[in-house]
Amino acid sequence: MKNIVRHDFSLDRLARAQHKGHTGLVIWFTGLSGSGKSTLANALEQRLHHQGIHTYTLDGDNVRLGLNGDLGFAPEDRSENIRRIGHVANLMCDAGLVVLSAFVSPYLQDRKAIKDIVGSAHFVEVFVDTPLAVCEARDVKGLYAKARAGQIKDFTGVNAPYESPIKADLRIDTSVTRIEESADLLWAYVAEKIKND
Repeated sequence: MKNIVRHDFSLDRLARAQHKGHTGLVIWFTGLSGSGKSTLANALEQRLHHQGIHTYTLDGDNVRLGLNGDLGFAPEDRSENIRRIGHVANLMCDAGLVVLSAFVSPYLQDRKAIKDIVGSAHFVEVFVDTPLAVCEARDVKGLYAKARAGQIKDFTGVNAPYESPIKADLRIDTSVTRIEESADLLWAYVAEKIKND
C-alpha cells in the first residue's frame, strides 16, 4: 500500500513467548453452525487457562456484534469477515496469546489465507466434522429452521456451500466424541505446539 511502511519494534514474537513461557498459536475451529466449535473452544480454553497459558477466544457472533458489524453473509462479506479476523488473530498470536477462533469459515481459500497470514508454525486447523443432520437437529440458535423456511439466505449447509478441509490438523465429530474426550485430544496436540524450549 502506498505511503505505508511496516515498523519493527524491539520486542518480537520470540521475546514475548519467552516472557509468557509459551509460544503464541492460532487454533482455528471450522465447521457447520451447531457442530460444536464454540463449545470445544471453550472447553480447551478452560484447560489452557488452568495450565497457566494466556488465551483469548474469538467467536463468530461476538465478532459480528462489533468489529464486523458492517458485514452481511453474502460470499464476499463472509470472506472479508474471515480476513479481518485472521489479521486480528495474528496480532494476538504475535502478542504471545493462544487464540481460539471459532468460525464457520466455509471457504477453503479463506482458511488457507489465514494460515498464510499466521504462518503454519503457529496455526492449527480443527475441523469440527459433525454431520449436517446432527447440527440441524441441535439447531441451538433456530437458524436451520429459519433457513429451511426461506427466512435466511446464504446459510451454510442449507443454501450456501461448506468446503470441508482437505487436510485439517485435527478432525473431531462431536456426535461421536464427547466434549471431555475432544478437549483431551486438543490439549495433547496443542501442548506440543506451544512449548517454549
